[in-house]
Amino acid sequence: MARMKVLLTEDVPNLGLAGEIHTVAGGYARNYLIPRGEAILATKGAVKQAQQIREAAMRKRAKERANAEAQAALINGKQLLFQVRAGENDRLYGSITTSDIAEQLEEQVGFEVDRRRILLDASIRELGLYDVTIHLMPEVDATFQVAVVREGETWADAERRQAEKEAAAQAAAEAEAAAEMMAEAAEEAEEEEE
Repeated sequence: MARMKVLLTEDVPNLGLAGEIHTVAGGYARNYLIPRGEAILATKGAVKQAQQIREAAMRKRAKERANAEAQAALINGKQLLFQVRAGENDRLYGSITTSDIAEQLEEQVGFEVDRRRILLDASIRELGLYDVTIHLMPEVDATFQVAVVREGETWADAERRQAEKEAAAQAAAEAEAAAEMMAEAAEEAEEEEE
């Protein structure tokens, strides 16, 4: 398969930055990069334009970064409250997804939020407080809190429930540590008797 040298005119994820020259598969260049305007053939004339393309891309990236940092400043520290139906064991009837979070975040900050940039291991399926991160661009992240409570409850109820969960987890860890210490002491006592 023939490979081609192309000059990137835009940043291409997993390939390179605008103004760089890369050797790629011919089909990738002809069928994807060039038609989308992300690259041109690396001819002698195009190589001379590389510096101009790099400078324009740097200006564009700086502008995008400033915009992302401004958005991060608006998002950081936000608190989203979801009032939902839940069973006795604090399990939700349904779940809170990145789409739900993005929709409510958009209402609060006033600009479009891409749900794919919200970092969430899995949909939220239990009542509680969750720290959520949104990846706006490389090295620009924002963190906010999501509280999932029963219908009619408030943020304070979420904080109380979270404190109770943490206290229960702490007590369980202490009980486990005490049980291990007692088991070790019993083993040592048995060894001394022998």
